[in-house]
Amino acid sequence: MKMRALIAFAAALAAASLAHAQNQGVSKTEIVLGTAQDLSGPAVPFSKPAINGMRMRIDEINDQGGIHGRKLKLVVEDHGYDPKKAVLAAQKLIQKDRIFAVVGPIGTPTNMAAMPIYLEKNVPHLFPLSAARQMFDPLHRLKYSGFATYFEATRVGLKRVIKEKGLKRACALYQDDDFGVEVKEGGEAALKDLGMKYTELTTYKRGATDFSSQVQKMQGAGCDVVVLGTIIRETIGAIATARKLGWNPEFIASGAAYLDLIHKLGGPAMNGLYATGTMNYPYADDPSANVRAWYQRYKEKFKEDPNLSSVYGYQIINSFATAADKAGPNLTVDSLVKSLDGMTIPRDMFGADEQTFRPNKHQGSSRAKLCQIQSQKWVCLTDFITD
Repeated sequence: MKMRALIAFAAALAAASLAHAQNQGVSKTEIVLGTAQDLSGPAVPFSKPAINGMRMRIDEINDQGGIHGRKLKLVVEDHGYDPKKAVLAAQKLIQKDRIFAVVGPIGTPTNMAAMPIYLEKNVPHLFPLSAARQMFDPLHRLKYSGFATYFEATRVGLKRVIKEKGLKRACALYQDDDFGVEVKEGGEAALKDLGMKYTELTTYKRGATDFSSQVQKMQGAGCDVVVLGTIIRETIGAIATARKLGWNPEFIASGAAYLDLIHKLGGPAMNGLYATGTMNYPYADDPSANVRAWYQRYKEKFKEDPNLSSVYGYQIINSFATAADKAGPNLTVDSLVKSLDGMTIPRDMFGADEQTFRPNKHQGSSRAKLCQIQSQKWVCLTDFITD
């Protein structure tokens, strides 16, 4: 009898633990979400507006009564774009803040380090601000990513530029981490499709500010197109260095450089830069009246202009809210996953692609646009391309 009682007690304890894991961060009045961002490192220009976008959409939802009567609460942790700090941030969000899900965490190397911790603790890892393939592959019931990967977008974008410009010799300059390798490999795949190979490859350490040796190396190789696995200041630094040397190949970057800070900080030297994007860049004079109105609401709320990261943050919360609302009043991890796995999000006012999620498909869209800086403004040259 004692053994039976012990087994029964252990079973009850396990069931209670599972139920707690299912409902952590959900009360009668609140849903607690977490996000791990860079508030002190190189990706601050991405993170700060993304957080603002999240808070804007959360405030809208809460002002309308929340989701089945529950208000959304967002807890923000800073990891400084450091994988070790990202692990600590994940542990705090799970253990102290008791979040239900992590939404829009930024960075490829940081997410690679922290994601296993969320998954192990049954915390959904939703719509990260990273376009690495590992954000949804291999398939895991709690991993969901919204847009085309750096790999996919670079592959189709580079192919389009090479074909249209008749280019012959490709180089790559990329950050020597998971992010940079994703971009480099996307370009490699494009070149393979075209029967080409990189003429020269060169890397830089995260935080580098001098790119003269890398640029001179590529210039010496005679490259007429350069794939940039760079973010903001590295993109500007590499192109500015090339211009000073009188070298003007075509440059194509990933979505990590598809920000207005590139042309705002880099000036006219950035004109002609290509990048792959997953939506149209929002400007105050956007052709869409809805986007212009959203732009003004954001600016009035935060006293600054929004950028693409602001849109991403806004969309991330909207996607979560859509799934949580569909999951019904009894919100658990299982009910959220079931909702996500049957969800389709239509194209929106920002020009984002339709996103569909299914039990065997946790990437919303795999398509990207080819965009370019013209007269110090991002202009999308194509709609979504697949090859």
